[in-house]
Amino acid sequence: MKVNTADIVISAVSKKQYPKAPIPEIALAGRSNVGKSSFINKMIQRKNLARTSSKPGKTQTLNFYIINDQFHFVDVPGYGYAKVSKKEREKWGQMMEEYFSEREQLRATALIIDIRHKPTEDDQLMYDFLKHFGLPVMVIATKLDKIKKGQRQKQLKLIQEVLEMEDEDTLIPFSSETGEGKDVAWRTMLSHLNL
Repeated sequence: MKVNTADIVISAVSKKQYPKAPIPEIALAGRSNVGKSSFINKMIQRKNLARTSSKPGKTQTLNFYIINDQFHFVDVPGYGYAKVSKKEREKWGQMMEEYFSEREQLRATALIIDIRHKPTEDDQLMYDFLKHFGLPVMVIATKLDKIKKGQRQKQLKLIQEVLEMEDEDTLIPFSSETGEGKDVAWRTMLSHLNL
């Protein structure tokens, strides 16, 4: 997939602000600091359309990016970050529930997980939450370049088992550094977007 244009459309906090265009969307979910912004930037070959931060919990809105004027990437707030107040977390939870349960344009979600670690309880909850709404999930196991080749299969198997992944969902090893897994990620996304 060649990305010619990619721009942020809006940072929304409620459905009143969502873009009205009837174009398909892929949501991007994951723990704070797992590398969602790096994933977006690698996929679209841009250095910093999605701002990366060393401070976890930076994304506090639903960020809609328009890609090639054909579809949206929707970056949702990262979860599992302790320094955010309980009230703030509840607000995020409601915002995400509203989006995932009601957004007709949503076609699939890329759940981004660190391949080096066993999926957290929050990762499991997020996967179950997405499946509860009947959404297809691509699990993107990022930071692939940080582990030895010999460890890959073991880690991928662990992710599949811990999340109890359903057969129709795809697990994609990915590196924002080397771009490995990018073509597979695009193919999978485009199959969900029907483009």
